[in-house]
Amino acid sequence: MEMILLGSGTGIPLNYRASPSLALINIDADPILFDMGPGTLRQLTRAGIRHEGIRRIFITHFHPDHTADLVHLLFVTRNPSIFKTRKPFVITGPRGIKEFIQRLQEAYADWISLPPEIMTIEEIDVGINPERDYHNFRLTVQSTKHTTESIAYRIDDRAGKSVVYSGDTGFCNEIVNLAMGADLLILECSFPDGKEVEGHLTPSQAGRIASLAGTKRLLLTHFYPECLATNIAAQCRETYEGELTLGSDLLRIRV
Repeated sequence: MEMILLGSGTGIPLNYRASPSLALINIDADPILFDMGPGTLRQLTRAGIRHEGIRRIFITHFHPDHTADLVHLLFVTRNPSIFKTRKPFVITGPRGIKEFIQRLQEAYADWISLPPEIMTIEEIDVGINPERDYHNFRLTVQSTKHTTESIAYRIDDRAGKSVVYSGDTGFCNEIVNLAMGADLLILECSFPDGKEVEGHLTPSQAGRIASLAGTKRLLLTHFYPECLATNIAAQCRETYEGELTLGSDLLRIRV
């Protein structure tokens, strides 16, 4: 299993950090995508991944910096040269994702509408069915402290390796529990210590989550400019002693 961090930034445009998205490869027959911030399709080309080959997309919440390129994906899929050979794909997300995509389609009329034999939309209700088994992996989800619908994802492959992706979240027991014993924990790290913002993490808070969960490796991402202007690693090291990586665009990590 290999993770490719497609975008390590936020909704604030930076010339060296794209908006949030990551891909998991070598776990299923096709790459698995998590979140689609603006510019994700371009980042896929830089990573050598064809968007036509994406068969599963998991969305953490509905903010534009995590979903804007869904519009681009649906639009380009309607291109005749792509549509006639496009294999079916599934968009999975929290409760409300069906309505969310329906409203996008209403706004763009027929330009991003796709038939059900091409696109399927699945909703996950954490309170009813937080776990799902797929052919090569098991998916577990948990609510997070960001928006009412926000969820985080855990992937456990058949070899016993695990990756957890928080999406956006503040400090909460739910993300700690989800990350227990994970081989790789990917946490947002939006603002520096001393400038906390509700619903987001600071470096020391992220480190505390990783320590409480006993995760082997911690990858920080989703940096706002205020956080990038500080010593992120030093702040995280106040609460975490394990392997630490500060995310950058197109970073690859084997699990």
